[in-house]
Amino acid sequence: MRYQAPDEAERSRFHQGTSDCAYHYLGAHTVPESGKWHFAVWAPNARRVSLTGEFCTWNETGIPLEKQADGIWEAEVDARVFSVESDPEKYAYPEAAERLTAYKYVIEGADGQTHYKSDPYAFQWEMRPNTASRIHDLDSYQWNDAKWMEKRRTWDALHSPVNIYEMHLGSWRRGESGRILRYGEIADQLIPYIKEMNYTHVELLPVMEHPLDASWGYQVSGYYAATARYGTPEELMDFVDRLHQNGIGVILDWVPAHFPRDEFGLRRFDGSPCYEHPDPRRSDMNQWGTMMFDYSRGEVRSFLKSNAAFWADRFHADGLRCDAVSAMLYLDFCRGEGQWLPNIFGGHENLDAISFLQELNTMMYWRFPGIMMIAEESTAWPKVTGRVDEGGLGFGFKWNMGWMNDMLSYIKMDPVYRKYHHDKLTFSLMYAFAENFILAFSHDEVCHGKHSMLDKNPGDIWKKFAGLRALYGYMTGHPGKKLLFMGSEFGQFIEWKDDDQLDWFLLLYEKHPELKHYVQELNRLYRTMPALHARDDSWEGFKWLSVNDRDRSVVAFMRSAGRHTPVICCVNFTPVVYEDYRIGLPFNCELTELLSSDSAEFAGSGLYNGAPIRAENTPCNDLPASCTVLLPPLACVYFKVKRLKDFPEPPRAVQQAVSPESIPEKLRTLGGRLKCGPETRQP
Repeated sequence: MRYQAPDEAERSRFHQGTSDCAYHYLGAHTVPESGKWHFAVWAPNARRVSLTGEFCTWNETGIPLEKQADGIWEAEVDARVFSVESDPEKYAYPEAAERLTAYKYVIEGADGQTHYKSDPYAFQWEMRPNTASRIHDLDSYQWNDAKWMEKRRTWDALHSPVNIYEMHLGSWRRGESGRILRYGEIADQLIPYIKEMNYTHVELLPVMEHPLDASWGYQVSGYYAATARYGTPEELMDFVDRLHQNGIGVILDWVPAHFPRDEFGLRRFDGSPCYEHPDPRRSDMNQWGTMMFDYSRGEVRSFLKSNAAFWADRFHADGLRCDAVSAMLYLDFCRGEGQWLPNIFGGHENLDAISFLQELNTMMYWRFPGIMMIAEESTAWPKVTGRVDEGGLGFGFKWNMGWMNDMLSYIKMDPVYRKYHHDKLTFSLMYAFAENFILAFSHDEVCHGKHSMLDKNPGDIWKKFAGLRALYGYMTGHPGKKLLFMGSEFGQFIEWKDDDQLDWFLLLYEKHPELKHYVQELNRLYRTMPALHARDDSWEGFKWLSVNDRDRSVVAFMRSAGRHTPVICCVNFTPVVYEDYRIGLPFNCELTELLSSDSAEFAGSGLYNGAPIRAENTPCNDLPASCTVLLPPLACVYFKVKRLKDFPEPPRAVQQAVSPESIPEKLRTLGGRLKCGPETRQP
């Protein structure tokens, strides 16, 4: 990537925390005019900084960098230093060019010790377990997704279908002998699969460089480097490009909360706290064994803002899902009494993190129209998706962790006991429109002893599959965008394991391909029926038709979106068939079954509503009309609603109120003695 020298104003923005382009001049960049590479690193308290690598046999003295007045160290190095041709006899082996491009900074720190540090702004790193940075020019890739990017500028995510397939690249599929596939190999198989399954987006667990596979990418060391596990940065660009050309969006998991303690990384970068807070009550996250970023420091804010912009700018990411936002917002997150430092007002809110997130989201939505900024925030923090000028954090969406927890605890229960916990089905509508939510059954819910989505359901195999189909049906109808972790769509039996591929062989057995087909059809219904996605943000798009039937564990509701065809969703969470279940209706209409999870093609029992169902002029559940439908066991049924003319009005004589004055006096006298009912009849 070509070096873009910062002017004084940009240097000032970097230190003030308002820069979103620090990657233009920090790190290693080409200088085509001189045939050199420019290196720059921020290490304000270092006594000495040198560039070292294979080119100088990792000598401590290496190539010295010169300290600038603002604490940034810089040097320009002849490109021939990193070339085999500079000394062909010394480097007469095939890997020479690869090894020559690796480098680190040797930093004599403020603590008087010497540290070998990887470049925080490096665009490429060595393959683990090696940890050196590598010089790499990002300017060579030619993008072919202009049509997608132009369309995205005016895309309205809030009122569009968003159905996300969350995946971990290293364990989705593997090659021969368990070989990890490269980005391009994954794209070859993933693109037709996503299109077949009718998903709109894929979300990748972090693809930023990280040393430990078991962290799944959530302990990032190389924030600006695509992990070498799956190939080069250009291969990741091509991966995103190809998905875009096929109409598939790409969301990246991003970790702005914490970083690992590794010696080669950000911790005590120049021998003193640079990226972390100097007080361990603010910096140490002992539960995860990591360090929290210091959001009060301008250079840290610029590092993170620029990093978010980098992935949207250079890799065309369509969204960033910000991990562990709660850990950023609360100073006492996962800390006991005496282990955290209050803010200046004595509270537990991290005021610096709040302002950082507000500035970050404002910048991202301004620079990249149509992008999605998503918060993984697990508490009831108000206005996570609220406007910044109204005190909100400015995210576009938030994972609905409350709904997820309620539904998973509900679905684990034996159906006999579900009637005592009916509120877990319905409580989410008390706050469903307080934020712009994504309903997520993510990787976190299918690991560490939590069981797979299929195995969470009680009962025999038939009930497990039927219960899971009902759950997915309810999820699709419930307000909010959707996310499902890979493998859950075909009924992975065991928990997700990051060191092997999914159990694709299960598709050779009954019920698994049928579940996959059901999810495919459910996703198609969600994408093609605007009533299910165009009004996720208000009561205008949702109406309960049956909400309090706890004894039968049934809920029914209508989704609507203006002039579009309404859709009714009925879910029976018991293994009992209800042949004539009455639901309320807000108007006269005709219902036609669209999709049933109990269909034989989905390995259900095959019960269905064959003929259109006409509404009756019979009030029910505080609604003026009603009808009866067949609800199969452990099933979700969708109906298309055709509105009809209003019911004819009753005769005026029935409508008119009868006043006592209009009744003849004789009848009024008799009326006092007349009674109704068989118990009052005289012989």
